[in-house]
Amino acid sequence: MSGQQRRLFVSANMVAERAGVSRSAVSRTFTDGASVSDATRRKVLDAALALGYHVNHLARGLRERSNIVCLVVADMTTPIRAGMVDELTRKLQADGKITMVINTETDEQSASAALRMTLNYRADATVVLSGTPSASLIETCLVNGQQVVLINRDDRLSGGHNLGVDNTTAGREALFLLQRAGCKRLAVVTSTARTASLLERERVFVEGARQQGISVSVTAAGPTTYASGLESARRLFGRSEAPDGVFCVTDLLALGFMDGARQEFGLRIPDDLCVIGFDDIPEAAWHSYHLTTFSQPLSAMADHVVALLRDPGGAGIERRIFEPQPVWRKSVRPIAG
Repeated sequence: MSGQQRRLFVSANMVAERAGVSRSAVSRTFTDGASVSDATRRKVLDAALALGYHVNHLARGLRERSNIVCLVVADMTTPIRAGMVDELTRKLQADGKITMVINTETDEQSASAALRMTLNYRADATVVLSGTPSASLIETCLVNGQQVVLINRDDRLSGGHNLGVDNTTAGREALFLLQRAGCKRLAVVTSTARTASLLERERVFVEGARQQGISVSVTAAGPTTYASGLESARRLFGRSEAPDGVFCVTDLLALGFMDGARQEFGLRIPDDLCVIGFDDIPEAAWHSYHLTTFSQPLSAMADHVVALLRDPGGAGIERRIFEPQPVWRKSVRPIAG
């Protein structure tokens, strides 16, 4: 499919032509209370399903581009996701875009319904900040003429843009910092979310240690929350071979883990235990944590999204990786000792 074809919406005229009915019959089919025969309705619905047609709920008089950008977001209350939504909404609105935030659950059905809403309202673009929905539904958005920007997903789609962070470098650096601090018993604290980003951080850390003959314990006590980090501490320190160096794949997990280690097991950080996180959420800098972590470049990523959406006819597929910056604080010893 050419780039020009991809930018065209599936129109009501196209549905009418495929169904062998008039344009007005299509309109009546999708208008509550309008008169249309059962046979005609079935033809129209079958054609609409085959073409991937979605009803335009906006007024007919709108200009060709709606100027709407939808943000499809799950777990919006988590600090890192809230930070990204804040950056995107402020910068998109400053650029003259109308932002529609669709707060969806993490299940596939909810996320799919959210993406269909962006089609019904003829959004010019959708930015997906969620591990769901599926790649096939995102393809439907592309076919219907939307620009699609994925953030921190590993999809390889036939169009759109995919932005992410360099989780590989972060995993290697976390391993180096813990080894430099003299840590011998290493562990990774992750979550049951199993998103591409979390899996990559875990994989690189574990494989790097294995290449040096070091076994790494991996614990996933639940979703990516403070409570899961706390429970991970209980599991790891409730046994004889407890770690002295831990890479938590998000800061939120790290904060719960640190509190569990200190308050329930009496460990001193970084004297008895070194901890590294990822994200650099505001709470990581709080005096009670001083968490060493890696900062996601949210502002730079939001700037790049805005630049992409200014040029709807620009080059198609792009995979752009941003480098997370290490943030040195006090949860890791600077050297062995």
